[in-house]
Amino acid sequence: MIARGLLVALVLPGCFGSFRDCPVVPDDELAVLPAQLSQTGLFADIASETLAPGVMPYTPRFALWSDGATKRRWIYLPPDTQIDSTDPDAWNFPPGTKLWKEFTRDGVRVETRILFKHGAASTDWTMAAYVWTDGDAALTPDGVSNAAGTAHDVPSASQCHGCHGGTRSGVLGVSAVQLAERGEGGDIGLADLVEAGRFTAAVAPTTIPGDDTTRAALGYLHANCSHCHNQRRPPHDGPRCFDPERSFDFTLRTTDLDAPASTATYRTAIGKAIKAGNPGDSEVMHRIRSRDPDWGMPALGTEVVDDAGVATLETWIRTL
Repeated sequence: MIARGLLVALVLPGCFGSFRDCPVVPDDELAVLPAQLSQTGLFADIASETLAPGVMPYTPRFALWSDGATKRRWIYLPPDTQIDSTDPDAWNFPPGTKLWKEFTRDGVRVETRILFKHGAASTDWTMAAYVWTDGDAALTPDGVSNAAGTAHDVPSASQCHGCHGGTRSGVLGVSAVQLAERGEGGDIGLADLVEAGRFTAAVAPTTIPGDDTTRAALGYLHANCSHCHNQRRPPHDGPRCFDPERSFDFTLRTTDLDAPASTATYRTAIGKAIKAGNPGDSEVMHRIRSRDPDWGMPALGTEVVDDAGVATLETWIRTL
């Protein structure tokens, strides 16, 4: 088992930052979550996987690497509520919002994570994982290593904040950039939420600049790195699981998409962690090729190098 509040005593050399202890999630906060996944409102009938009314599947445009796990995702917005989209890059979701993400590893459905918006502030999220067994999944705030006989580690509730705590919205895969394209099989997209009147302010569709190679690389960095490496991390008065360097930023912001050179990655990372034309001399590449706990990136949630992601970034850096 992975203990809540586990102190990870590691220091990462170079400019990427350091691990710290994950803040313990209080028991009274976790008490807002039911004991079983079937009670969270995801399914009307868990046996047939019939979704509950109002639950919408979605697929982000750019995926977070999770060691080859396949994932399904859903969102629920309470009726007659709107997402505060005043900041187009940091939506504040209404109280009662729920997001779920299911992980299947090596053909085994292992866990379903939930994010529950318990209050009005953008930071008012309760996060935890449900571990599957016998047709349902049980709330497991302490996490599990090598769950269900797979190599997949279910994070503790405290570890969830290591990534989600780095964004102002607290949500990684639901944004103007990530929902710009509809997924397959009835997944919702940005246009569906706009048409349903789900935003307080106008939200325009986004187009990522550059050729296919550039778009793929910028999207990869946005999905896998920007929740830690960005210059708009919210203030925090306690310890973090991971408190990285802020001098460079891998975020795709809606206001910075006129051209590749306008993006935060080009403005802040090229010439520092990324050496134009030279992937072999780029610290980013050395980091993502490694899963050394003192060095490798991403620092959380992965133990296997993403070979396809490595190839995408190498190809792009050579073109710079």
